Amino acid sequence: MAKGSFDATGLLAPLMVRLPLGLIFMAHGSQKLLGLFGGQGLTATFKTFELKLGIPPIFTLLAIIAEFGGGFGVLTGFLTRFSAAGIAAVMMVGIYKIHWANGFFLNTYGIAGRGNGIEFCIALLGMALYLVIAGGGRWCLDRLVFRS
Repeated sequence: MAKGSFDATGLLAPLMVRLPLGLIFMAHGSQKLLGLFGGQGLTATFKTFELKLGIPPIFTLLAIIAEFGGGFGVLTGFLTRFSAAGIAAVMMVGIYKIHWANGFFLNTYGIAGRGNGIEFCIALLGMALYLVIAGGGRWCLDRLVFRS
């Protein structure tokens, strides 16, 4: 970098990762928690996760908290690393339990009976891991709450 030039990478990069990741996970979490955006809601999510995926209710609850609460945390930059770690854990389980069997690519052609592969999940996992390592950046609530 040239002397005296402005480096926006540290200023904007975490924010540019936080905003879409937080919105995506708040939306997915609200499907499971509140039944919004075509979601099943809380009761049906517990039933589906247990019967179809073999996930115990306690882990379903943790996944919903990680998605909705973690999405809010990442979006606002509050407890960013912790929130992003929860999201990363959800993505790793999602890749293993659901998407791995469908290959790499998304089902962009809408082929019946074929779910989405792992490519989108890997992108979200990478975003979450970036925030676990880098933190929320300059424009986050963590900087206001946990000043050091």
